[in-house]
Amino acid sequence: MTPRITRALVVLITLAFPVLLATARIQGSTIFDAILGEPGQRTAEVSTGELKRILAERGAIVLDARPHLEYAISHIPDALNVAAKPDVTPSMYISDVAEVGRLVKGNKTAPLVLYCNGPYCGKSKRLAEELLAAGFSNIRRYQLGIPVWRALGGVTEIDTDGLRHVLAYDRTAVIVDVRDSATYRASTLPNARHLPRSGVLDGKDVGEVRRAKDDGRLPMNDHNTRIIVFGSTVADARYVADAVAREAFHNVAFYRGSATEALAVSRP
Repeated sequence: MTPRITRALVVLITLAFPVLLATARIQGSTIFDAILGEPGQRTAEVSTGELKRILAERGAIVLDARPHLEYAISHIPDALNVAAKPDVTPSMYISDVAEVGRLVKGNKTAPLVLYCNGPYCGKSKRLAEELLAAGFSNIRRYQLGIPVWRALGGVTEIDTDGLRHVLAYDRTAVIVDVRDSATYRASTLPNARHLPRSGVLDGKDVGEVRRAKDDGRLPMNDHNTRIIVFGSTVADARYVADAVAREAFHNVAFYRGSATEALAVSRP
């Protein structure tokens, strides 16, 4: 039987105790197998576990159905984004089906997985309906969306446009530089905290991550704080981001770019 998750449970997952979710069970399966299970939907859902497999195998185009800046600030790794349908209001935002067509080079049987801001967000539903009306035939949705992705320990990507916006407007964000000590001292982003990749170990509450929790480099009084990780390579940034997310920080993104590109964002 396909597992079902109620709206109330989604709220619980999103807001509380994400560390415990890894061992939770729903109808004999793990929480990673859960879907929203809304009746009357014309497109199938994928679970978090299925989405992880799709991304690992490149089994479909994963499409973020939110506006560009929201996507740029934080999106599921390797997800794509297209421009808005012309003349839509913010409350009824929808991606442009014509742009999706160009993305798939006219192949309306191309497998697509849509997501947006979770169970109460209508963006992916509206886009799915318009894609079906346009003749697309292989559409699924990750309706639990990015809030549950984060709650289940998933990190996100931040692009250059998103990093520029956060540095300009989000004074609460914590920027983490994972390069070596000499490079960090020579130049870094404004107010960046140092958490060297070389000291980040596999496991929980170990190595440099544990020290950063104890000495204030990581925001222990608000685990919902936005944390952005950048490094010499994307692989280094993602490794540390994954390690931080395993410590129950719920809003961790790694920068999909080089340290040189990241530093250039902060220059006039």
